[in-house]
Amino acid sequence: MSQDPETRVHAAAILKDGSADVDALLGEFAARQRAAGRRVRGLVMTRPGTDRTCAAPMVLVDVDSGEQFLVSQPLGGASGSCRADPQGFARASRVLRDAAGQAPDLVISDRFGSLESEGGGFAAELLALMAEGVPVLTAVAPAHAEAWQRFSGDAGLLPPRAEALAAWLETALGERAAGTPAAEQRALAA
Repeated sequence: MSQDPETRVHAAAILKDGSADVDALLGEFAARQRAAGRRVRGLVMTRPGTDRTCAAPMVLVDVDSGEQFLVSQPLGGASGSCRADPQGFARASRVLRDAAGQAPDLVISDRFGSLESEGGGFAAELLALMAEGVPVLTAVAPAHAEAWQRFSGDAGLLPPRAEALAAWLETALGERAAGTPAAEQRALAA
């Protein structure tokens, strides 16, 4: 996906450098934006209970409805296999597909990881949202940062700080409101 001026991608990923709880940061950012009156859609990760180990269940929460999707398999703490449950992600993907038709100001996807870097997970939904010019915010581990850059056409990598997220969103919404020629053509055709 190239970023010529007519198809500007309004996407960014928070670089998970270990300095902050990115899941909590995304959840808090979504809540603040919704409280400010913005239409925010998407999914944030929670880990129910007090277990914060790798064996803890992973649950995606729809930021609009509160619906929860279990997206991990209970493989046990000693397992070295990927715990991601493709069926859970498939069920949750509906939230991102539906977001495109809801004229959101922002869509959050919990992370761009190994599934997305291989073309699975939420890859198709993220590409569809970006193609529509919807601001998309996700998170990425350093191991997948290069894949994110290729996937997104070099969309931004942000530090895990609330002020960086807010500044990025203001810029993305400002550019979107100003409209690019391609965005104007889509608006006139609608």
